[in-house]
Amino acid sequence: MGVAVRKDRRYTYQDYCGWPDEERWEIIDGVAYNMSPAPTVKHQRIVGQLLRKAADGFEARGCSLFIAPTDVVLDDFNVVQPDVFVVCDKNKITEKNIQGAPDLIVEVISPSTGVKDKRGKRNLYEKVGVKDYIIIFPEEEMVEWYRLEEGRYSTPQIFDWDETMTLESFDMELNLWEIFGKEKAQEPE
Repeated sequence: MGVAVRKDRRYTYQDYCGWPDEERWEIIDGVAYNMSPAPTVKHQRIVGQLLRKAADGFEARGCSLFIAPTDVVLDDFNVVQPDVFVVCDKNKITEKNIQGAPDLIVEVISPSTGVKDKRGKRNLYEKVGVKDYIIIFPEEEMVEWYRLEEGRYSTPQIFDWDETMTLESFDMELNLWEIFGKEKAQEPE
């Protein structure tokens, strides 16, 4: 099933604030995308594991870790709710939402949001200066990692579930088998 889209006009953050609270929407370049249906159990397990494994590391570096549905207001025509994101500039954090680009965004791909996450959000996050953009593919058990270099995303680094990612920006490692909730076979000595 595809994502429901509102294209009849260009939507703004002001429009977004007037929509029913029980509905989850994102706006990318003025186009509204419905966030229904709810994520799968596998999707939410990956988000939970990421929180458990990474929260202390980010907080030790003076950054805050957030999860959806927290609004990230990038500008008047772009409001997103990334699955997981990190903000290191405390001035961007308000009681109501995040104002400006996070330092790191992680999106866990759902079948209905794959194209939007890989193309629309990738382009948006590059444009607004998100330093690190990680896309997790639950079914393929792999990860794509984009790093901002001179204002553009580099070719993504690709990781399999049994590898370790080193996030240089935060001087920390993520064991992906832990994020995917799997056991890594011990290598022979």
